[in-house]
Amino acid sequence: MATTSHPDPELVRRMCDVIVHRGPDGAGFHSDEHAALGMRRLAIIDVATGDQPVYNEDNRVVAVFNGEIYNFAELRDMLIAKGHRLRTAGDSECLVHLYEEFGVELVHRLRGMFAFAIWDRDRQRLVLARDRVGKKPLYWRADHSSIRFASELKSLAQDPGMGREIDPVALHHYLTYQYVPAPWSIYQGVHKLSPGHVLVWEHGRITVNRYWQLDRTPRPVVDQWEEEERLRELILDATRIRMVSERPIGAFLSGGVDSSAVVAAMAMQSTEPVKTFCIGFEDSRYDERHKARMVADRYSTDHHELVVTSNLLDMLPRLAWHFDEPFADSSAIPSFYVAQLSRQHVTVALNGDGGDECFGGYQRYALMNQARRIPALPPALAATLTRTGTLVSERSDSRSLPHRLGRMMRFAAARPSQRYACLMSYFTPEQKSEIYSDPLRDLLTGVDSYRLLEEAFQGSSAETDLGRVMDVDTLTYLPGDLLVKVDITSMANSLEARSPFLDHHIMEWAATLPSALHIRNGQTKLLLKRAVAPWLPEQLLHYPKKGFSVPLAAWLRGELRELAYDTLTDGTARSRGLFRPAVVQELLRRHMDGADHGARLWALLQFELWNRAHAIPESALISGAGCHAWQLR
Repeated sequence: MATTSHPDPELVRRMCDVIVHRGPDGAGFHSDEHAALGMRRLAIIDVATGDQPVYNEDNRVVAVFNGEIYNFAELRDMLIAKGHRLRTAGDSECLVHLYEEFGVELVHRLRGMFAFAIWDRDRQRLVLARDRVGKKPLYWRADHSSIRFASELKSLAQDPGMGREIDPVALHHYLTYQYVPAPWSIYQGVHKLSPGHVLVWEHGRITVNRYWQLDRTPRPVVDQWEEEERLRELILDATRIRMVSERPIGAFLSGGVDSSAVVAAMAMQSTEPVKTFCIGFEDSRYDERHKARMVADRYSTDHHELVVTSNLLDMLPRLAWHFDEPFADSSAIPSFYVAQLSRQHVTVALNGDGGDECFGGYQRYALMNQARRIPALPPALAATLTRTGTLVSERSDSRSLPHRLGRMMRFAAARPSQRYACLMSYFTPEQKSEIYSDPLRDLLTGVDSYRLLEEAFQGSSAETDLGRVMDVDTLTYLPGDLLVKVDITSMANSLEARSPFLDHHIMEWAATLPSALHIRNGQTKLLLKRAVAPWLPEQLLHYPKKGFSVPLAAWLRGELRELAYDTLTDGTARSRGLFRPAVVQELLRRHMDGADHGARLWALLQFELWNRAHAIPESALISGAGCHAWQLR
């Protein structure tokens, strides 16, 4: 599909801006006067004949598609057996014929990552769908007579009829979570289709329905060894089907259990050395290259490393442009670099994303599991603990004991769903109220960002708090943060990222495991580690989890200090009227004096950089980028 990303636009597979109008003749896709009929794509499967849009035999059903369908060979065989004639050898064309057979229920037949649109000419019906966990993005907006959709928000923004007013509720949520959660987008009137949902637009009427949700009802486990064996089989299968490619393939290797297990599964099923890629830092507290080398040496991979150095002043504006919305997960920086490094050698890279959410890998899960023993506190005591904990944590370094104690005090004072919101939030409600200008604060009175997690927590079918918070992450943090980060940074480098642990077969199987097989006595990912122990160096299984973190606080006091001050306090930032300049300056001062406000300053900085990147003239935004508009008449 088309893209507006700068690198290698001829190869990038993204969905362009598509406009659908109700019309009496129901004709197929037509490009506007500036577009060529065809779709640009990152061609991985069926390179020769995989152009889009794709049609059924009589051109009455047409589809555009972003992603990969891994079981397309089985689907093709089934469709041919039913009498369908397929003109290509790839996965995209399966969609129109599956729609003929199963209608909107076709989504249940798909194994892969996808965002697609299908136009049914006879019924004058548009179907939009997004994969189960949200690996691929899909934006849309509608009025009384038309609907527009795209893989990239910057593509929709080329429409002169679309305003670019910031949605204050989306901004409110962004400051809490460092990303804009679905179904909001940063622009008023534009929505993200939520993962695992289908949207149907028919005769101007829109319906949105959820088609997939994990069932976390635990099943009995009789033999743990059998579960370990079954998990190894699932990982091997999910990895094998993601190794199908007509382009060079490799893997991100961080040295963590998840990416290491994927590399091991690739090596056991590959006839050639696996190409692996790792990012490191000069600061040893954040550098894990030695762990990656253990796996690379064990499997004799073709290993490549890159050390992230102080090249950030050039990188940050570029990164802000690639992200369609404000995004403040600082691990996007090493993610971009590892994608850039990988693209020099391969076109497809497998990763370990999803292992933590499926098998209980985060330390916060262990903390929530232990916190079930904390009794409910009287309201007055809870309020005192919250105030004291906030004060202590704000005035200390994020890695210090006082900071952790302060967070623990706030944590203990809250009920379970609020505890998790405390762990996942960056600006507390009180901090947002303090920094907002009076008009913005008044506008957002009564809007509770924590409610998103509360609803996911209460709606979970899990029987334990541990299962519920794993559900919450699968519905919020995973698609809103991790998958956005990987999709944007990889596609910006014309690289396709694939995630075996996010195969829905693995996810559905793991969701029914008893909590004790995820976390026990504070040990995380218990079953996964035991299952892959025969594959990995023993030492690797016992390292504490670091994640893909960066020395953010030090950067903001060092090489990014001037950028942060200039960007957050100049006339352009103040003129937006969103934040109190005095509060922003005080946050900067306290951080430079030693308190750690790195995450909050980063969120403000990324918001402002995003504003400046996307306020440039439309013609400059799309110059050379190949972003075409499509219209159904």
